[in-house]
Amino acid sequence: MSKVVVVTSGKGGVGKTTSSAALGAALAQRGQNVVVVDFDVGLRNLDLVMGAERRVVFDLVNVVQGDAKLAQALIRDKRVETLFLLPASQTRDKEALTEAGVEQVIAQLRERFDWIICDSPAGIEKGAALAMRFADMAIVVTNPEVSSVRDSDRIIGMLDAKTRRAEDGERLEKHLLLTRYDPARAARGEMMKVEDVLEILAIPLLGIVGESPDVLTASNVGSPVTLHNPTSVVALAYRDAARRLLGEDVPLNAPTQRQGLISRLFGRRAA
Repeated sequence: MSKVVVVTSGKGGVGKTTSSAALGAALAQRGQNVVVVDFDVGLRNLDLVMGAERRVVFDLVNVVQGDAKLAQALIRDKRVETLFLLPASQTRDKEALTEAGVEQVIAQLRERFDWIICDSPAGIEKGAALAMRFADMAIVVTNPEVSSVRDSDRIIGMLDAKTRRAEDGERLEKHLLLTRYDPARAARGEMMKVEDVLEILAIPLLGIVGESPDVLTASNVGSPVTLHNPTSVVALAYRDAARRLLGEDVPLNAPTQRQGLISRLFGRRAA
């Protein structure tokens, strides 16, 4: 059964697009049929991160408005044959998307893919609302800083109120992906600790991705970090997160945290 996952946060620059590409590639490497959908209409970046910017002919807006068929807009990754991209438009604005049109596209994608990963724009405006609207699961990407955590808390409130599942009285599965984490800085009190973020957001921890130059390098060469440098610490963190999405029991370790505490927090039920 296919699963629609929105990768979201309230704050920009936390690593949503990087995470969408990395998780999508990691799932595809494990034999899953995956499409990553860019909902950031007007500020298209997912195609750059996935190295497909020169292959974009049609986009999400074209499909929503009936100017192109879905098959014409989908771009197959050249490295992993089960990984696809549905790019956003760079010349239109978010008003070009409609709820009915997005619902129709998502329905078509469900027929073809195991995982539909929706890369949400930052903020709480229309693009973000449509990206999460038909989700079965949400990955809330957060940096260990107060403003990012506060914005993520607001996004969790939206997920619990504005999605189709919420309106139907169903539970929307939510997970936290903590990015740009530096255990040494956390120990010095320069950023929030893992348990502090989890105490505020109260959703299960999917993974901890450390601060690393590998992320920027991979983006600059147009490759998900899980494909560009698969043995790097960051790539391994994303691959472990993907395995957890698939239901595997993968231990989650943070360098400066007691394993018992992390295990307890990781197992916490979603709000």
